[in-house]
Amino acid sequence: MSGLRNSALKFAEGNNAKFLGELEEFLTIPSISTDPEHKADLEQAAKWVATQLDRLGLDRVHVFPTGGHPVVYGEIKSPDQGALTVLVYGHYDVQPAEPLELWKTDAFEANIRGENLFARGASDMKGQVMASIKALESVLSAGKPPINLKFLIEGEEEIGSPNLAEFIRNNKQLLRADFALNPDTGMIGVDHPTITYALRGLAYFEVRVDGPDHDLHSGIYGGVVHNPAQALCELIAGMHDEQGRVTLPGFYDSVRTIDPDERSQLGRLPMGEDFYLAQTGTSALWGEKDFSPVERTGARPTLEVNGMYSGFIGEGSKTVLPAWAMAKISTRLVPDQDPDEVHQQLVQYFSEHTPDTVRYTVKKMVGSPASISDRKSVGVQAMQDAMERVWNKKPLFRREGGSVPVVVLFKDILDIDSVNCGFSLPDDNAHSPNEKLHLPTWKRGIDTLIHFIYNLENGSKV
Repeated sequence: MSGLRNSALKFAEGNNAKFLGELEEFLTIPSISTDPEHKADLEQAAKWVATQLDRLGLDRVHVFPTGGHPVVYGEIKSPDQGALTVLVYGHYDVQPAEPLELWKTDAFEANIRGENLFARGASDMKGQVMASIKALESVLSAGKPPINLKFLIEGEEEIGSPNLAEFIRNNKQLLRADFALNPDTGMIGVDHPTITYALRGLAYFEVRVDGPDHDLHSGIYGGVVHNPAQALCELIAGMHDEQGRVTLPGFYDSVRTIDPDERSQLGRLPMGEDFYLAQTGTSALWGEKDFSPVERTGARPTLEVNGMYSGFIGEGSKTVLPAWAMAKISTRLVPDQDPDEVHQQLVQYFSEHTPDTVRYTVKKMVGSPASISDRKSVGVQAMQDAMERVWNKKPLFRREGGSVPVVVLFKDILDIDSVNCGFSLPDDNAHSPNEKLHLPTWKRGIDTLIHFIYNLENGSKV
């Protein structure tokens, strides 16, 4: 297979300019999923992706309608009856480009400056989608693929994938695979190839404290009526102890411990205190005392206040004692924590600590569990070897602090794990003005995915 592998790599090298030109064309489509005015652009982007797959000779290429934006599907089979099947995930939708005045060039006109390609979606994640497609194109230039590949490219990731679960449930047989490839998690740095083997879950709430039945004059009633804003602040302040631990009853009961080997691997990450201070601009770090920063952000659960509202917050002054106060609260969860259980823990906390002078309500908004993959699985090992071939160093393994709902959906509905990787960088400005893609890293990404495909030859079919 080495001859075919080398031929595919040479094809990618010789066609890099062509690949880049097609990516630039893809980036000109303003496929903003959150804006109804761009519905036609989403449909155009879906058809564009389907055309790419069709030109490669994939079978069953289809643009499936959903309750929102369409899903693109295509597949190709290996002549080897025992070949592994990999489900490749991606999304063609992008974030809005605002504030437009902060862009140095038009957000939907691809512009190369130095080693970077600037456009909305360049990094997140049209560049990653194209890396996957162009890796397959390179493999097919050398002959038949050594594995079966199925592509699922959606158009609603940036709005929470509201219709993806139903699509997956309705197409379980079509999407059946040994595991998924999700190139949407990125690298720690340009010289640090990275595999993300764990993603935290999420449980998000809106909490409200009510007092009087209308806003009151703070001069007349202050001192005799408990201010709901003060009561809520006191409740929130009590949700952490002096060691930075969350105080919800039973919050840590299901939290999985970090074994010594994993702790050692996490310790390899170039993400110490200085890294987080530089990234955040804060003067000092905060959190659980017995854990390193990288452990706190990936392997430990958290509770954060995302926003608060109460009373008068406009310009000038208004002496009001507000009738109510509200806060948005999110918890990031680790493996074995259940969002519904955390909901009950939050309710129990309010029940035990809310004074009789006010009333509370807790509303669960969204929730999804954490995910973790076996670092020794065939897919992860194939990716590790592929990255080592391209970067000449072993990749770093990390836990990601954020959540990627599709990984959970694949596990819950299809019962498959995901290999989470990607070739975006921390300074790519994803979701921000002047989003970019580092082109040398993108090229390396294509080569990595070529090696990944060939590394999976002679696997076991599901």
